[in-house]
Amino acid sequence: MNLELSGKRALVTGSSLGIGRAIAADLLREGAAVIINGRDADRLAAAAEELSAAGDVTVAAADLSDAAGAESLLDQIGAPIDILVNNVGVFTVKPFFEISDDEWTDMFQLNVMSGVRLARALMPAMLEDGWGRIIFIGSDQSEKPNPVMAHYAMSKTAQVSVARSLAELTVGTGVTVNSVLAAPTWTDGVEAFMKQMAEIEGTTPEAMSKEYFAGGEGRTSLLQRWAEPHEIASFVAYLCSPRASAINGAALRADGGMVRSLF
Repeated sequence: MNLELSGKRALVTGSSLGIGRAIAADLLREGAAVIINGRDADRLAAAAEELSAAGDVTVAAADLSDAAGAESLLDQIGAPIDILVNNVGVFTVKPFFEISDDEWTDMFQLNVMSGVRLARALMPAMLEDGWGRIIFIGSDQSEKPNPVMAHYAMSKTAQVSVARSLAELTVGTGVTVNSVLAAPTWTDGVEAFMKQMAEIEGTTPEAMSKEYFAGGEGRTSLLQRWAEPHEIASFVAYLCSPRASAINGAALRADGGMVRSLF
């Protein structure tokens, strides 16, 4: 399917690895020029070198965990952006009673305020132009918070609320704002975490993954496996396209059936 993205300019945050990188790759293949972002300049350059085979990719290194980082990114990207994918984020697993105030604040700053700051800066031009796409990458945790990830789940629910609020500002325009609630996905971050936990528990990542889906939180998954980044990315690319013009203000599941609900 031709997603009609030729000539569009996209910014994908947190896109040197994982879901963000897969989204950048799909948008490039569909003809968009893509700005990729991350904190590690070397990793970002390596990603850009690989992605450049698919199209016009540029880099903007910035740490989006504070306002200064967001300003740095905005200074680098220059011309107006047609597509903003707020993908950057971090997750940690920690019992609720051990999560400090600073950890709650840090989670909110990166996962939520990065998207708030970028949308505040970039959305007005979209509204003036009469076309644009903003996507927030949420999680199954947006709907079914795990108490050992309470601060992460909070941030992912907050993203959905922000996205809906922004969608209310698009009435009668060609701008849309949506959230994608992603399934548990096998990314570099998840792999590193599973290896770390397996070492602590004296087991293997493979055994931990099997248990996660057999008897852990993943038991409600209809996939019964980790999603792959490209499976999330293809859905996001569609939502970024003119073909998805009737979808606005929605929190859309790509969660592998994790949440047992009709709606």
